[in-house]
Amino acid sequence: MTIEAHLATLEKKHFALEAELHAAMNQPSSEDQTIADIKRRKLRIKDEIERLRGSSH
Repeated sequence: MTIEAHLATLEKKHFALEAELHAAMNQPSSEDQTIADIKRRKLRIKDEIERLRGSSH
C-alpha cells in the first residue's frame, strides 16, 4: 500500500470516527467512557496521519 493510499484510508476512518463522536455526543444515553474512547481512537489516527505526512515530504 502506498503512503497516499494509507493516508486516504486513515482519513476515511478519522471522518467516520468524527461522525460516530457527534452521534454519541447527541445521545443522552452515551457514556462518557464511550465518548472518551472515540476521541482517543480519533487522536491516534490523527497522529498517524500527521506522522505519515511528515515522512512523505
